[in-house]
Amino acid sequence: MREIIFDTETTGFDPASGDRLVEIGCIELINRVPTGRTFHAYYNPQRDMPSAAEAVHGLSSQFLSDKPLFRDGVAELMAFLGDSPLVAHNARFDFGFLNHELKLCARDGVSMDRMIDTVAIARTLHPGAKHSLDALCTRYGIDRSHRVKHGALLDAELLAQLYVELTGGRQIGLGLAQEEEKEIVRVELTETAVVRPVRPARVFTASAEELERHAAFVAKLDKPLWLEEAPPA
Repeated sequence: MREIIFDTETTGFDPASGDRLVEIGCIELINRVPTGRTFHAYYNPQRDMPSAAEAVHGLSSQFLSDKPLFRDGVAELMAFLGDSPLVAHNARFDFGFLNHELKLCARDGVSMDRMIDTVAIARTLHPGAKHSLDALCTRYGIDRSHRVKHGALLDAELLAQLYVELTGGRQIGLGLAQEEEKEIVRVELTETAVVRPVRPARVFTASAEELERHAAFVAKLDKPLWLEEAPPA
């Protein structure tokens, strides 16, 4: 099964108030395993970058000024996404910005039926706990020491590892590997089995000398229990 893990960076929190998508990073998974295929792009938002947003992701207006517009790279992005399920952390935020940009390009939005939200999964598994990407990476032992600021592709890479943990992907893979190993063992045992002839049971009888030595040994015993008379009932 093909799935796409993705993350976005933006100028703010609300596309309806004029905020824009400025970066997107995508990771391709096949059967919960990264294939190495990725998509990453920066976009010129055609507006200023608020200082609060820049402090989060480090993307300045100057850096983005020579980047393509979203509409100029949308075809390549949509070709990569295809019709696969899309996995994101707090997915409604990312879907909201993606679909807003698609609307500005006069394109159909991505169906919410394709949305998989890892925050929702984490809330089910760990009610009452912290569900930020940082907190969940810490819980599952995922190394994020190289994450100084938010970045769409870096965060998508972390999320891909987290998604596998949240959905039991490693255990599933381990189970399949164990079944394959058992099957190999069964085949090897079948191929190397040797059919041996059935032999009749051997009868061992004590010799006259052995019986004599046994009687002499028993005679030396002092009042053996099996020679005593049982008390009356």
